[in-house]
Amino acid sequence: MFAVAAVRLSSRSGLPSLLVYLGIGIALGQDGLGVQFDNSELTRTLGYAALVVILTEGGLSTKWREIRPAVPAAAVLSTIGVAVSVLVTACAAHYLIGLNWQTALLMGAVVSSTDAAAVFSVLRKVPLPKRLTGVLEAESGFNDAPVVILVVAFSQLHVSPSHWYVLAGEIVLELAIGLVTGLVIGKLGELSLGRVALPASGLYPIAVMALCVLSYASGAMLHGSGFLAVYVTALILGNSKLPHRPAVRGFADGLAWIAQIGLFVLLGLLVTPHDLLDDFWPAIGIGLVLTFVARPLSVLCSLLPFDQRWRDQALFSWAGLRGAVPIVLATIPRVADVEGSERIFNIVFMLVIIFTAVQGPTLPWVAGKLKLSDSEEPMDVDIESAPLERLRGHLLSVAIPPHSKMHGVEVGELRLPPGAAVTLVVRDGSSFVPLPTTMLRHGDELLVVATDPVRDATENRLLAVGRGGKLAGWLRESGPERGAERRPPERKPERRPPERRQPERGPERQQPERRPERERD
Repeated sequence: MFAVAAVRLSSRSGLPSLLVYLGIGIALGQDGLGVQFDNSELTRTLGYAALVVILTEGGLSTKWREIRPAVPAAAVLSTIGVAVSVLVTACAAHYLIGLNWQTALLMGAVVSSTDAAAVFSVLRKVPLPKRLTGVLEAESGFNDAPVVILVVAFSQLHVSPSHWYVLAGEIVLELAIGLVTGLVIGKLGELSLGRVALPASGLYPIAVMALCVLSYASGAMLHGSGFLAVYVTALILGNSKLPHRPAVRGFADGLAWIAQIGLFVLLGLLVTPHDLLDDFWPAIGIGLVLTFVARPLSVLCSLLPFDQRWRDQALFSWAGLRGAVPIVLATIPRVADVEGSERIFNIVFMLVIIFTAVQGPTLPWVAGKLKLSDSEEPMDVDIESAPLERLRGHLLSVAIPPHSKMHGVEVGELRLPPGAAVTLVVRDGSSFVPLPTTMLRHGDELLVVATDPVRDATENRLLAVGRGGKLAGWLRESGPERGAERRPPERKPERRPPERRQPERGPERQQPERRPERERD
């Protein structure tokens, strides 16, 4: 209960929630209430499980149309950018605090990954343009996979040393296997869940989570990247025409919160606070190099081919938030008994706490100073679909969010395709059957019934009106549904025949009216 109440505290203060949960764990630990816990292997295992849930929630809530233009830049940031960050941070760890090269490389690899939970939780509170949030969200979802491979490889250098080109080949192979696994399971899940009506709506979130866990397990069993596989599967399922999509996302969001709370409290229990003071200044030094040298340099090298503005690059550099992922990764060398692993864990723990407390709350301020805020951008309407198997149709629940351009549009102006109709409007706690002249408002919820053949066209039309207003389809709009949104102009020929018949009917209607005039003459 205390951890759940802490969610409200973190949301009001602007601090990432991980700091509050880590504090709870420390308060319960050895220097607090005296709970003894030092099982690094269990922490690593549970950390992997929590990361699977967090990546699943991130993939389900990420909109493909927003990150699709950002995928190339995010992929380069997740590979070339990670390599640059690892090398720069490793040099700092070796020359500044005297770590040997294996320990220094481990340090660089552990802290080079941005944390998906921290990035998702902070960015969704900051009104940034979609071109920027797409890159940052995709990067945080992609870069866990190569970093985990690097940390495991560097942890085994004292047992089985290998050349850099062998390591690079292994990384490419594991990423390819993970990508293919995620695509296959995601597409199979999309086809099966989209066509089969389960007996209860509560089974859909469970089925989606099971598919994502299956994707991770399959990728790991095939010696690929399970984390990349689970993120790709969740991304496909979250952007498919799944029934009860908001319910699925809400279920995944709740599980992700539970996973974050449990993981951060567990990490707080694992640390020994009185040992952290000895590594305070090394953590400050490594963090400064990582934040002001390694991260900006990796962003600059990665985004050179993409012609990004300097303001965008400055925001990318400051938004490289660290969180639970580096701390979980720091348990890998502890389990492998790498020399200096205890010091790595303590430095990473201090680094994450200090720099996340600085970067998280100041990110909105930095975005404002860089003039990158975009608070007035219209949000897409939220559409939930429930299959009506016996009627061969779907019941769509449509919520109109703030800034949606569907506000002020009449029901008749939606111009839904034949076979779809708005059957009910819920407004201010009361419901009514709308007329064609009923004007929609922000906060309304609509119930739309659509037959199977026109379900996709109905959803595309509703999304188009939410972005472009009543003139959607008559004007050129951006987005993947652009082709679908241009369909209404094709209906113009259907309206022309009545206009052409009017001159033919005109004399027949006017003759009876003119006869009395001629008689008067």
